[in-house]
Amino acid sequence: MKRRLKLGISSCLLGKKVRYDASHRLDSYIKNRIGKSVQLVAVCPEVECGLSVPREEMHLVGTPESARLVTRFSRIDHTDRLLKWSRKKLKELEKEKLQGFVFKSNSPSCGLKGVKIYNKESVFVKKGSGIFAKEFVKYFRFMPVIEDTQLHSYKKRKRFMEKVL
Repeated sequence: MKRRLKLGISSCLLGKKVRYDASHRLDSYIKNRIGKSVQLVAVCPEVECGLSVPREEMHLVGTPESARLVTRFSRIDHTDRLLKWSRKKLKELEKEKLQGFVFKSNSPSCGLKGVKIYNKESVFVKKGSGIFAKEFVKYFRFMPVIEDTQLHSYKKRKRFMEKVL
């Protein structure tokens, strides 16, 4: 029996209501088209590290090299909690034998690039990677990764799938 490809994916893209406002970001194309031909392993770093749904909105504060995950109004820093969970989760995902990962764009935990980073006064200063995505790419240096928005481009989707295969 042929083994199906296995991709990790941000849970919200599969319609799971895990976002800060208890919503989702269902991507029907990913779930219904891509999901038919591969096995999808859902991951939500924020919920799985113990944060509630709903929860206060968070953003990245600092620099791309050392961004912190901080709640927007109460200024609670969840970076260490997320990093501790990430280290454990990455070892679990290694056992899953994933062949790639689809991340939620612009997410402070899952965005691969282009995530807004603010200074301490909440003024946008730069763009960088989400906390979990950055750890994932460091841990799985050669694994193909892509953001949800890129999968809607035929060229980018084809290139990603070629790397996965």
